[in-house]
Amino acid sequence: MQQIAHKQRQFFDTGATLDVSYRKEQLKKLKSLIKRNEEAFIDALRADFQKPPFETYGTELFIIYQEIDHILDNLESWAKPNKVSDSLLSFPSRNRIHKHPYGVTLVIGAWNYPIHLSIVPALGALAAGNCVIIKPSEIAPHSAALMGKLINEHFEAGYLHVVQGDADDTQQLLHEPLDYIFFTGSSRVGKIIMKAAAEQLTPITLELGGKSPSIIDSSADLDLAAKRIAWGKFINAGQTCVSPDYAYVEESVKNEFCRYFDMHIKSFYGNDPSQSPDFARIINEQHFDRIANLIDPDKVLTGGETERSSLYISPTIMHRITWEDPVMQEEIFGPILPILTYRHLDEAFREIKNHPKPLALYLFSSDKKTQQRTIRELQFGGGCINDTVTHLGNLDLPFGGIGQSGFGNYHGKGSYDLFSHHKSITKKATWLDIPMRYPPYKDNLKWLKRLKKIL
Repeated sequence: MQQIAHKQRQFFDTGATLDVSYRKEQLKKLKSLIKRNEEAFIDALRADFQKPPFETYGTELFIIYQEIDHILDNLESWAKPNKVSDSLLSFPSRNRIHKHPYGVTLVIGAWNYPIHLSIVPALGALAAGNCVIIKPSEIAPHSAALMGKLINEHFEAGYLHVVQGDADDTQQLLHEPLDYIFFTGSSRVGKIIMKAAAEQLTPITLELGGKSPSIIDSSADLDLAAKRIAWGKFINAGQTCVSPDYAYVEESVKNEFCRYFDMHIKSFYGNDPSQSPDFARIINEQHFDRIANLIDPDKVLTGGETERSSLYISPTIMHRITWEDPVMQEEIFGPILPILTYRHLDEAFREIKNHPKPLALYLFSSDKKTQQRTIRELQFGGGCINDTVTHLGNLDLPFGGIGQSGFGNYHGKGSYDLFSHHKSITKKATWLDIPMRYPPYKDNLKWLKRLKKIL
């Protein structure tokens, strides 16, 4: 780990990454490498958790291609210094904000989208001119091994390198003199990463998670709401950080909503989802056991079937749920949707405010006042009105959490800015030097106050 970090420091010090054309060339090379190996990535994700090829392409590869293309189209303009106005103290002068890379960056990926969540943050770091060490999650071993093999065979280790290993190896990396750390994962591990970063005063971004609610009121198109929530919930078998964790439904429409939801589960995956080629599996036995233990058979409305040998948990709806139920004590990260009900919107808002701020929130309502109130009053990372998850697909919308769901935003220009130090420079003219700022001050304070009134 020490050698890898040292190599990256040496490479960064050569100044090669300061050239924008070099960055673009490397991003094109990475895109070409991934495109040539699409089938291998599809096979790796199928081996890790039986991910459908459509989901692999749509939620992993397509997003990477989209991000690279967006960077290539905009990098020249992003990299230009920003002009800002002069100030009284510096007049006359030219003032610019220069974007400069931090140096050696570490991107720690997550297992649930092992390619996407490792490479997309790295793209922002590379675009900004940094060297990057990627540490993919060992929990998705086939994806991590493939990513490491391809990248390490085709890129200079001092510029872009993938390291394999477990939590101990990550800890070793964290003790190296890094310039920026980006972590995606659980709050528990996020605290460990942040503590290690704090010891060296290394800046950090944490993309965590939480219990992201969907609120459905009586004005919503219930059929469409159920369809879009089911889609967002069951992508990757619910193993998505912005998955709708639970549904808060107005009591008067709860039964109708559940009926539509059950209908869409069957339309997506058939009467037996275990036979569907479009439904993924849980990543491993440890996560399977945790999720399966959250299912209360007495409260299952639909689904509830489990098969440990194949890591299968069926799309499941649970109702008559309260905040005291085990399923509401932690992020589910699996294919279970608990249904809570409210009579007045104030009830739902009060409970959401009383719990940690979620990474995402989804409102299904046709009422504009409710839409505006939700955005104004509730704190959450980001979200959608009358949809789920799709806000991640807009590269002009920075993505990130708040509070316990994380901090720092990325995607598109947000990624470039995140991995750039904004260096402020004043270039002072030499043809004029105003004496008022120099001692002895005498009556200068009086003139300074008069000047402030004029300006």
